[in-house]
Amino acid sequence: MSHAPIYYFDNNATTRVAPEVIEAMLPFLKEYWGNPSSAYGFGHQLADHIEKARAQIAALIHADPRELVFTSCGTESNNSAIHSALVANPGKRHVVTTAVEHSATLKFCDHLRRQGFEITVLPVESDGSLDLHLLEQAIRPDTAIVSVMFANNETGVLFPIEEIAAICRARETLCHTDAVQIAGKIKLDVGELGVDFLSLSAHKLHAPKGIGVLFVKRRVKYHPYIIGGSQERGRRGGTENVPYMVAFGRAAELAAASLKDEHTRVRALRDKLENGVLNGIAGTARNGAREPRVPNTSNIAFEGVEAEGILMLLDQLGICASSGSACTTGSLDPSHVLTAMGFSAARARGSIRFSLGIYSTEPEVDFVLKHLPGIIEKLRARPPADHAHRRHTAAHS
Repeated sequence: MSHAPIYYFDNNATTRVAPEVIEAMLPFLKEYWGNPSSAYGFGHQLADHIEKARAQIAALIHADPRELVFTSCGTESNNSAIHSALVANPGKRHVVTTAVEHSATLKFCDHLRRQGFEITVLPVESDGSLDLHLLEQAIRPDTAIVSVMFANNETGVLFPIEEIAAICRARETLCHTDAVQIAGKIKLDVGELGVDFLSLSAHKLHAPKGIGVLFVKRRVKYHPYIIGGSQERGRRGGTENVPYMVAFGRAAELAAASLKDEHTRVRALRDKLENGVLNGIAGTARNGAREPRVPNTSNIAFEGVEAEGILMLLDQLGICASSGSACTTGSLDPSHVLTAMGFSAARARGSIRFSLGIYSTEPEVDFVLKHLPGIIEKLRARPPADHAHRRHTAAHS
């Protein structure tokens, strides 16, 4: 493993596990490793720690702890919400979503389409925003659920979830939001939002990968997606991942305390980076609306170069960034988010996402601003045939 310095600007893909979170979970890996469903005390004592973690996460989103179901990740949470809505309402076989959702939602909707369900995928505007009139028109009497992300994972653009939930309520349709990119960045209050389902993932707020949560509003019918034992009060089978549940709880507690830092210091660093690139490098443009946007994310298009080359040269300097969702890395297709916003394949392929976090520092931003102009200049000096050759080689490797 390399011990070279890392300049990490990919917090929307995953985050460093906080030292306080590691400290909280370690006893449940080393000493208290029993099964919480056991009848004897050594195992059953862990149930209290699960409920403490549930309460900590509930406090972050202003929910009743009983409304939270632990899952394995954001993907499972998204799938579970849509699945439950369809099973609970067998006469409703229509789902509404948007063209810029995470693959966890879009690919599940593709799967449902193959099963005979009808899916309406709403377009977005050139700044990544959603026309709510189109959404309202798309809801039908047989619409089981509307699933719209709270913040886009590639551009950071926010959708007006409170208004969307109100439209759904008026049409007697369930509303789900993927809030994976929101927790710890802006305030979350499920009561104010009015949603029926909300997805969270721990590894986006400095806890380990492999644990998530689905908020299920009280009195909303819920049918489990993972069938098995009676864990989670029968709402999600499978032996409880106690260390990671405890870790998620502690991370939620820390996230609530760091909201001000996200809104001020992290936002200022993001703006310094973005303005430095846009003002210091010709042929650049921001992808997506400047506001409303999460405070940590900047997606920038670089004219005349491809993201693959930029990322390769950044990586050589220890700078970690991305060209979009980590869940689509390896695909040769341009970002579905940017193409849905009406951008050309060339612009989409030449775009980089920088996502900062609470551990980001000003010297790290300065390091990127120092080296990025030279990288772009070097890549633009290459003949176009070289770029085509690199893409052809990647396609056949």
